Amino acid sequence: NAYRYKLRVTVGIVSIGTDEDAILQLLTARTNLQRQEIKESYKTLFGKDLVDDLKGELGGKFETLIVALMTPPLAYDVTALRNAIKGAGTYEKVLIEILASRTANQVKDIVAAYRQEYDASLEEDVCGDTSGHFQRLLVILLQGNRMTGVQTGEIEADAQALFKAGEEKFGTDEQAFVTMLGNRSAAHLRKVFDAYMKISGYEIEESIKRETSGNLEELLLAVVKCARSVPVYFAETLYTAMKGAGTDDDTLIRVMVTRSEVDLMDIRKDFRRLFSGSLHSMIKGDTSGDYRKALLLLCAGDDE
Repeated sequence: NAYRYKLRVTVGIVSIGTDEDAILQLLTARTNLQRQEIKESYKTLFGKDLVDDLKGELGGKFETLIVALMTPPLAYDVTALRNAIKGAGTYEKVLIEILASRTANQVKDIVAAYRQEYDASLEEDVCGDTSGHFQRLLVILLQGNRMTGVQTGEIEADAQALFKAGEEKFGTDEQAFVTMLGNRSAAHLRKVFDAYMKISGYEIEESIKRETSGNLEELLLAVVKCARSVPVYFAETLYTAMKGAGTDDDTLIRVMVTRSEVDLMDIRKDFRRLFSGSLHSMIKGDTSGDYRKALLLLCAGDDE
């Protein structure tokens, strides 16, 4: 039955030629695992690579989206990080987004897969393109060794340490923020943030914005937001990618593809709660053509 299913879908892709609508309907309705099975069956039946053939038939942002959908999640993260480091300049936004939002086990898998794919150390490559406390926090995150659970006896002391490192200090002890936010569990950090608010009168995000700047500020804020709620972090990321003039299509594609089987329904719900419309309606207003159709199918519904 499984083989007949794969055969039917694969032959369907072969027969459609440049019918982009059929391609997007078929591929957005499948899980990534099913897409890998389709790709395997395609090669077995026809001796050709399905992704190469799709690239030959498609173009532009639609092609980028479809190729992303056909890539296994781990391989997609590894490639995105490699391109962010080895492209023209370092694309810090990708490093921040992936390393702040993935679980410790996912980060360890990324590090291992990166070495296998490129015969290189992800940590060394990151260090070669970054510097300062921004680099140090990325290196801590790359270890994938966050503490687990809540250390109840440490909550107050941790909140006091952050207060003394920032609001209470002339200047800022960035290393204290880096060490604390890079190593404590999300559940523990949420308790620390509550205690910090009582001590300082400020949300931790407000203090980070006042006490730091540039890439370090962006990474610290991403870590804090992901500790509070990963879906909220990605809802805000998607909104930022589409608001104002122009669209950050790379980020839009990356988030929609990587979260589609993880927490996209939660992201949709948080997007609607936080902003004055649905994710579906914002995608519809910011994109066009087959690219828009495929994104809307991935979105899988409207929340208006």
